[in-house]
Amino acid sequence: MSAFDDLLAFQRQTEALSAVAERLGWDQETVMPRGATEQRAEELAAIEAVLHERRTDPRLGEWLDAARPQNEVEERITQLVARDFHRASKIPARLATELARVTSLSQGIWADARAKEAPEDFLPTLHDVLALKREEAAALAEGGDLYDALLNDYEPGATQAEISALFDAMRPRLVALREDILGTEFRPKGLTGDFPQETQLRLARTCATAFGYDWSRGRMDLAVHPFSSGRWQDSRITTRVVETDPFNCLYSAIHETGHSSYELGIDEDYAFTPLGRGVSMGAHESQSRIYENQMGRGRAFTGWLHQRMTDAFDGIEIDNPDDFYATVNRVTPGYIRTESDEVQYNLHIMLRFDLERDLVSGRLGVEDLVEAWNARFLKDFGVAVDRPAHGVLQDVHWAVGLFGYFPTYALGNVYAGCLNTAMREAVPDLDASLARGDAAPGIEWLRENMQRHGGLYEPRELIERATGASVSEKPLLDYLEAKFSDIYRL
Repeated sequence: MSAFDDLLAFQRQTEALSAVAERLGWDQETVMPRGATEQRAEELAAIEAVLHERRTDPRLGEWLDAARPQNEVEERITQLVARDFHRASKIPARLATELARVTSLSQGIWADARAKEAPEDFLPTLHDVLALKREEAAALAEGGDLYDALLNDYEPGATQAEISALFDAMRPRLVALREDILGTEFRPKGLTGDFPQETQLRLARTCATAFGYDWSRGRMDLAVHPFSSGRWQDSRITTRVVETDPFNCLYSAIHETGHSSYELGIDEDYAFTPLGRGVSMGAHESQSRIYENQMGRGRAFTGWLHQRMTDAFDGIEIDNPDDFYATVNRVTPGYIRTESDEVQYNLHIMLRFDLERDLVSGRLGVEDLVEAWNARFLKDFGVAVDRPAHGVLQDVHWAVGLFGYFPTYALGNVYAGCLNTAMREAVPDLDASLARGDAAPGIEWLRENMQRHGGLYEPRELIERATGASVSEKPLLDYLEAKFSDIYRL
């Protein structure tokens, strides 16, 4: 066997063990008994210790030095293994193991604190998580910027300076559009009533099927914070149910279907290699958001959904498909990021981006986080946070150590804007299919032009190859202004 063959065989086992760890995380957030938290933390710490040992195995360095890639795919695999090897080699085994243990425990503490509306029960644990992440960032940065070191785990090549500049370019048009909308007299009617859980879940499965979800390689479960998990032949989705708000369940299911479809759409030859997963969280989020918003919240699909909801719930109070389209896309000053309308969603991300940068840098202490969150939310949205679950406790990300993750949501929206423009040009009859509850033409275009490549290209290169244009916030902002000017008669 060649050095590259040895490298690939070793990496295959590492990827398989990583998938096992991911499955344990899925289990913890869905069906694990609540009393098993401490045991699961030790299990995940044990697996992380094994993974860290493999990721820093000296033989990797020897194989990488001796490997002679023969084509683009082998070259990229070698590059990604080398990237992971050099990163892992900077992290002490003690730190990697402790991070896995503490973040597993922290997740349960966060969930309990959220349920009890008690941030004081969570903040001491968050302090411990943040201390470990700052230690990790210092090891990775080697004297450079701590936040950039963490951001690079989720969006390779991105920097906080670039993202800050992007947000500065986006904010004025988003705020102006919101103010124009809120200044009009037109107000789409909200959906009220009682929508039983089992009926919502049946309809969520119908929506996921309409967006091409492969049930032979997936399943849907309930979670406090919806997510998707898995790759290759097993990628699962979750949703949550609020019996007064069926859109929460339905659009979470469509969103997570986008994530899972990306994983399931990757070229099967890349399984158990670094190419066999989404290249970045921004790229991943582009798929979930284009499924949920540009296709799922468009007039064509909501017309189909209106009839399905009317049938499922024996009638709803909004009997006109155009009115229903406006209801699905209502702009309101809500608290929750995952339930936010498209106009304000990125403003939620900007808030989190600024706060977590301050936490990582030490400019903001954990003990002052609740006050800082509430003050910033009031400033940005004009509404006072009414309870912690609607504020600092609403997201699980910091509890599990995902500092640097939040800005990739906004990057995903930008990428989705670029992809939507190209997709609509390539598939001019897409809305006719969506009106029949069939997203296949759009999904096939995304799979061919983006999803199948997995990690073969860097994030921006992937989007630019798919669209034939440079990445820019302009397509997203143009789309939002056109869509909501129409709905709100601006």
